[in-house]
Amino acid sequence: MADIGLPHSTQSLNSIFVPLNPNPACQSFNSLVIYFGRIMSDDERGEEKELDLSSAEVVTKYKLAAEIVNKALQLVLSECKPKAKIVDICEKGDSYIREQTGSMYKNVKKKIERGVAFPTCLSVNNTVCHFSPLASDETVLEEGDILKIDMGCHIDGFIAVVGHTHVLQQGPVTGRAADVIAAANTAAEVALRLVKPGKKNQDVTKAIQEVAAAYDCKIVEGVLSHQLKQFVIDGNKVVLSLSNPETRVDDAEFEENEVYAIDIFTSTGDGKPKLLDEKQTTIYKRAVDKSYHLKMKASRFIFSEISQNFPIMPFSARALDEKRARLGLVECVNHELLQPYPVLHEKPGDFVAHIKFTVLLMPNGSDRITSHGLQELQPTKTVDDHPEIKGWLSLPVKTKKKGGGKKKKGKRVEKGEGEAEPMEET
Repeated sequence: MADIGLPHSTQSLNSIFVPLNPNPACQSFNSLVIYFGRIMSDDERGEEKELDLSSAEVVTKYKLAAEIVNKALQLVLSECKPKAKIVDICEKGDSYIREQTGSMYKNVKKKIERGVAFPTCLSVNNTVCHFSPLASDETVLEEGDILKIDMGCHIDGFIAVVGHTHVLQQGPVTGRAADVIAAANTAAEVALRLVKPGKKNQDVTKAIQEVAAAYDCKIVEGVLSHQLKQFVIDGNKVVLSLSNPETRVDDAEFEENEVYAIDIFTSTGDGKPKLLDEKQTTIYKRAVDKSYHLKMKASRFIFSEISQNFPIMPFSARALDEKRARLGLVECVNHELLQPYPVLHEKPGDFVAHIKFTVLLMPNGSDRITSHGLQELQPTKTVDDHPEIKGWLSLPVKTKKKGGGKKKKGKRVEKGEGEAEPMEET
């Protein structure tokens, strides 16, 4: 989602890390011209009306996808135990989403696509993102690991994504690990209150940087929060998490009936992740605006399989024959037919936290539809001495109804109002 000055600068961290100046023509091509592998005619495109939250059916599909991915996250967390293989956990997360979505909309006249919108990733400690290994990988979890889980589900192309951080231990999380998680959580809570109609994307960028600094942490460079649309996981409207002279995005104002995936990464390190091994990359997305006549038979076979089974959404190479994939994916990536999602790392010893949620900008306020409660945190830093941050946290999430009705006894606090505290995990 952003150019971070690495050799893979046009690649993505879910994406975080994609090109900084996305081509609008390319994005519209993504969402309108290709419909699951079929090229649409100009007449069909003219008839297509972009669906948004003004449709009750669209809202229902977003919330169904969110319900499934929230439960999938709960399942993945329950499987995270010392010595458990990461690949097995990732596969269980994806399988659950496939099974649950597969049982929906089975008896409808028009086929409704549904399933995994982003493969389950489980990135540990200083690994920032996108670790979703192949079946042959033997990496296991260890007591005390800091786990970052990232996954997504869609119903009819309406996408719900979630990201969560958990420390594999009993009892409260303390020290710098608690700081980095609290920083991500508080930044997410502030973002939830600022991503609302009439506010600007740069308002959110400024705020989350200030939150991270309050916990003596850094926002990870190159992270973008994208607008979501039907079958589009990386829309043009974005929020840049960290502004600097090298990374810029167009100014934008949030509007009613939009949907966003708010993506927050914090680090106790310098916040400048590196690509250490291209062979770790296993997640890709078809670049529908690119074409090239592949030379290798293995490449043509793999690309044909991808075009048929994963024409728009990101996918894991686990779904492909591993031997053929190793050969074929390289040529596809080299000729930009596939967009890779690289596994990135901070320095050993650095702690990294990730919080991601999907939010619907409804007429009555923001509706966060994906999330998970945190473990008990005992950070060494707080925002008590930061009045601006406390002010942001006191903003309401929902819009209060105007006039009418009798007043009820007592004061009712709207869900989401007041200063946010990390929820204890149930």
